[in-house]
Amino acid sequence: MKTILFAALAILSLMASSCSRSGDTPSQIAWDTWGVPHISANSEEELFFAQGWAQMHNHANLILDLYGSARGKGAEYWGAEKLGNDLLIHTMGFSALADQWETKQDPQTRTIFQSFVDGMNAYAEAHPDQIDAKNKAVLPLTTKDLNMHGMYIVFTLFIGGEDLGRIQQWPDMGSNTYAVGPSRSASGNAMLVQNPHLPWWREFLFFESQLNLKDKRMYGATLVGFPGIAIGFNNHLGWSHTDNTIDNADTYELEVKDGGYLLDGERREFEVRTATLGIRGDDGQVADTTLTLRSTVHGPVVSGTDDKVLALRLVGLDRPDMFLQWWRMINSETFEEFESALKMAQIPFWNVMYADREKNIFYLFNGLVPKRSTGDWDYWDRIIPGGRASDIWTEVHPYADLPKLRNPATGWLQNSNDPPWTSTLPTALDPKDFPPYMAPQTMGFRPQRSARMLSEDASVTYDELIDYKLSTRSEFADRILDDLFAAVEQSGSEKALAAKAVLEQWDREADADSKGMVLFYTWARKFGVRREANYSTAWNFESPDTTPDGLADPARAVTLLEEAAEELEKRFGRMDVPWGEYYRISYNGKDLPANGGDGSVGIVRVAWPGRADDTHMYVGGGDSWVGVIEFADSVRAKVLLSYGNATEKGSPHNGDQLELFSRKELRDAWFTEAQLKGHLEKTEIRSASGFSDNPLK
Repeated sequence: MKTILFAALAILSLMASSCSRSGDTPSQIAWDTWGVPHISANSEEELFFAQGWAQMHNHANLILDLYGSARGKGAEYWGAEKLGNDLLIHTMGFSALADQWETKQDPQTRTIFQSFVDGMNAYAEAHPDQIDAKNKAVLPLTTKDLNMHGMYIVFTLFIGGEDLGRIQQWPDMGSNTYAVGPSRSASGNAMLVQNPHLPWWREFLFFESQLNLKDKRMYGATLVGFPGIAIGFNNHLGWSHTDNTIDNADTYELEVKDGGYLLDGERREFEVRTATLGIRGDDGQVADTTLTLRSTVHGPVVSGTDDKVLALRLVGLDRPDMFLQWWRMINSETFEEFESALKMAQIPFWNVMYADREKNIFYLFNGLVPKRSTGDWDYWDRIIPGGRASDIWTEVHPYADLPKLRNPATGWLQNSNDPPWTSTLPTALDPKDFPPYMAPQTMGFRPQRSARMLSEDASVTYDELIDYKLSTRSEFADRILDDLFAAVEQSGSEKALAAKAVLEQWDREADADSKGMVLFYTWARKFGVRREANYSTAWNFESPDTTPDGLADPARAVTLLEEAAEELEKRFGRMDVPWGEYYRISYNGKDLPANGGDGSVGIVRVAWPGRADDTHMYVGGGDSWVGVIEFADSVRAKVLLSYGNATEKGSPHNGDQLELFSRKELRDAWFTEAQLKGHLEKTEIRSASGFSDNPLK
């Protein structure tokens, strides 16, 4: 039955798409030598069908794994190791929510989803040999799968990631982005840096593509399995996202009484439902188990004991058109059109940084911020005692209420996951003008480094902006080494003096050949960079880019340096180990020297560690997509997708850009036909079976 249904869906989609392009030039996918599809089509239906096909071409088995997992059927398909994920999806009620969304989504969203899913299914039908046997049970894919995949990523990994304890899997979640205006740009053109930092695995991998709809060219990246472009640019404008300091999920602790829970001293009944999960055993047989799931007026119960439960409340459950908002953003040609798309308020998370050909730059603290009855940031940044109905928010702030800044007098904007107040310096946004729970007040070493590079350059060239993006210099080292050296001199320790000599010769960067970074990083991890009590002068809003500073306990700092030196001598026989000899890229069989590091020490080129052994540490994530764009009469752009644009085992593009990452290089974005010429690997032309494969000689 499943095979018959799958075939029928494919036939219907092909008939529909053939009609939609009646009399037009057939759509095509021009694959460049980095495995990037340049898709040309005359209708949205054809464009998204082709993008669905292209994503499956590069990521078929990953997409089936992600979509099957997002269904909450991972344990049924692949075994008990997926059970925890299934429990979460059923607890959150995503299946029922997806059914609701499908009735409420804008017709244009439904068209995009159906075309994208049709393209993925058509690829799987045309290339069954590319699908691993264990993943075939997931087919065919549906628009509900796409909705649930989006819900899983947005709600459990971003909005609710901290409350659910899931973002602790990565040490430096976040991104960088800069916008440089004409008064600060050497060319007089606006420039933009796009630079999300995510793990280099599974749900967090990006897919790069160019979408050409009739005469409109659009370029950028989105997460694998998502349609469209989530971070991108066109001939007129571009934007990037960063994780923002937004609290739009709350966990409430509720007291249990007589099988119910207490709210304002009154007992309430839990809302109870059941769900059935299948679990595949080692023998291949699937056994069903029934779950009993509870909810409160706050939201689903995510954990509990006999005495207390935790219930989770999230924003965005009533916003089903996030992908349509992104689509309208990438189709905008003016700031007014772009802002109109932002006002849709369907994207519940992520800062927006913007630049355009009309020389505008713009920052928005984007997202859905709950309207709260009381309290400041600290009040809400915790598990909320759930006994008061007044703490249950029901509305969010409109676009007009959010912190935003357009064309500041400084001529530049930055965000490196710091709150909106430090998007430019001197500060142009005053936290007193906003509710006290809107965002915290802090600025880490990485955004301080970003702001320093931009503020100290009165005339930023395009090449300099690339250098700033790729900078591995440690702001924390510049801030603290003078104090550490003074403490070492005061102590007179022979071991500490030898370590000081290494650090004095170090270039304070985390390049592959930097000698001293291994020693400094080992010391910094012992020291505790983020611990405020370690500094004699704490961070303060009046001096956001020069504090914290000084050592609260110089003797302790010296002792930790001695420990770090002894550790390196024991492991490597010396203290001046080159960073790239110790820090490595290990990905799809490649073993390369790394550069960059943990952003906590004020490095802009973020490459945070995922694992380590006795002699090496390995990159686990960080710089994922990078775009540096200048909006002149013709767009100028350099990009990098660090780990490459494919995950299929046999693809030459699985990890093929890592050599560029290792060398601190970007590549040209082939945005026009003239730029693309000479860089084609093959073209595929729309045909009755999907796309025909015609390699170019």
